[in-house]
Amino acid sequence: MDRVGASFGFWAFQYRRTWRGTVVSSVLTPVLFLAAMGIGLGTLVDDGGRLDGAYLLFLAPGLLAATAMQTAGFESMYPVMGAIKWVRTYHAMLATPLGVSDILLGHLLWVVFRVTSSAAIYLAVIALFGAVASPMALLALPAATLCGMAYAAPIFAFSSGYEKPSGFAALERFVIVPMFLFSGTFFPVSQLPDVLQPVAYATPLWHGVELCRALVAGTQTLADALLHIGYLSLWIVAGVTAAMFFFRRRLESTG
Repeated sequence: MDRVGASFGFWAFQYRRTWRGTVVSSVLTPVLFLAAMGIGLGTLVDDGGRLDGAYLLFLAPGLLAATAMQTAGFESMYPVMGAIKWVRTYHAMLATPLGVSDILLGHLLWVVFRVTSSAAIYLAVIALFGAVASPMALLALPAATLCGMAYAAPIFAFSSGYEKPSGFAALERFVIVPMFLFSGTFFPVSQLPDVLQPVAYATPLWHGVELCRALVAGTQTLADALLHIGYLSLWIVAGVTAAMFFFRRRLESTG
């Protein structure tokens, strides 16, 4: 664990130079998004919509999970490829007593920190907007982190095995953005065409959105929570396993 901590410490040290900008954006983004979508558009939805309760209460926890996904994706793309291909940070770490697994797990632990800190700020903003209906909302923080890591681990594997940054644009356009729009964040998946609903239900984001939404509303049942947690955990385990394989192979081939 000391070696994993050393790997984590490197990324934390690097973050000291940029943390102010990320904190500002982490606060402004949810404020602007909730003000525009939750209050502005939400007024129109509340007048003619078919949701139970205000649209803001529906939207806010969904955005919490979606933000965790986006943060995890950002932290798992270019920083990973850059550390392998351009800056060769990982190779420098291998010159120390750190092993491949130490380097990978330390970086993943750093992503956990970034996702959790961003989600915590988002949750605080949601509370200020009055979109929290239960003390169970505190559990939405680890739920959002779990959702984010269900994306971070597989994207780590992709970033470790792919050699061209152009793949990230395709990943964002055809995976991240469609999931953000159609996995239940802005409207119930049941409103999608029948042929698309099973696809949406299979995405980790839908499970994260449903988990966060029920926790914030205080309606979460144990059975549903275990289902969502188990599904997200499967993605994390599979992603870490794949990431370890591609990570090790890539470092050995470029070392």
